[in-house]
Amino acid sequence: MSNCLQSWPEPIVRVQGLSESGIREIPDRYVKRPADRPCFKETTTLSSSSHVLDNIPLINLENLKSLDESIRDETIELISKACREWGFFQVVNHGVSHELMANARGVWQEFFHLPPEEKQKFANSPVTYEGYGSRLGVEKGGKLDWSDYFFLHYLPEPLRDDKKWPSLPITCRKIIAEYGQEVVKLCRKITNILSINLGLNENYLHTKFGGDNERGACLRVNFYPKCPQPDLTLGLSSHSDPGGMTLLLPDTDVPGLQVRRGDDWITVKPVPNAFIVNIGDQIQVLSNAIYKSIEHRVIVNSGKERVSLAFFYNPGGDILIKPADELVTEDQPALYLPTTFNEYRAFIRTNGPRGKSQVESLKSPR
Repeated sequence: MSNCLQSWPEPIVRVQGLSESGIREIPDRYVKRPADRPCFKETTTLSSSSHVLDNIPLINLENLKSLDESIRDETIELISKACREWGFFQVVNHGVSHELMANARGVWQEFFHLPPEEKQKFANSPVTYEGYGSRLGVEKGGKLDWSDYFFLHYLPEPLRDDKKWPSLPITCRKIIAEYGQEVVKLCRKITNILSINLGLNENYLHTKFGGDNERGACLRVNFYPKCPQPDLTLGLSSHSDPGGMTLLLPDTDVPGLQVRRGDDWITVKPVPNAFIVNIGDQIQVLSNAIYKSIEHRVIVNSGKERVSLAFFYNPGGDILIKPADELVTEDQPALYLPTTFNEYRAFIRTNGPRGKSQVESLKSPR
């Protein structure tokens, strides 16, 4: 991407190192504007600027195999409603082994607790973002988030290079490969349901993403160290995911994900052995905004660190993405201009997370 720097604009500071140094106050680079800071006042009513004790829809995917047609139809309808009204839902009985999920989470916890020099062997650059990183965006002097991460490509095959994946712990590469394989199967299953719910051919999204040979998939493992002033910063600033769909394996012990609901931020309570699914900007465009990607952010904790695995299921980078012809009518014209996913992804890699401003910038002039 020609508009991205070849290297970071200033020396990288590892947030885990800051956290473990015993500081009592976070550096100014991590202090958010007052309007962007998390609010920890809990309420059960919807009032602005608070976060709400509520939860996103929970869907049992095993019901899709029910012999009772009404149960199958009801489950498909629940997914449709969740996509239209929330943009987020949790899935259980999804077919991915619980042991594999725990092993994947565990191996990454081990990685982030390796000596700094071991992790530094995999330090990333803004060219591809692959590897061990601590910032999104290349703006010199910009505000930073309280997190480190590891980013890697899984699909398409030509982009995948497991030599760039951690060599320690010794089982890491094997577990990543197996985890990716199983999660891709689940992503395919869910996108088929989304296609049907949009009134399209079951394989519509799969085909538009590039089919088996061109579709993209990548993994971002987020590490949120303990933070002495969690009320002043965020682990990840507000954004919608730029890709197609995200499957998040959250930390089991500490909630951190917040989802925007009107003027409120809802703190998601992860269900054991569930994945959190959310619609990305590319499906918002393909569905002509029938399904919307939703802003979300991550809060941090003074007493506990967190690890989460975000698996992004995306169109191939060079494929032109635009609203489905079948969903464009005289009454509902195409809302977005065509763009490739690589062009689109360059925005967040250059500017960092910026709410919903990116997908809004694609809107067709009326």
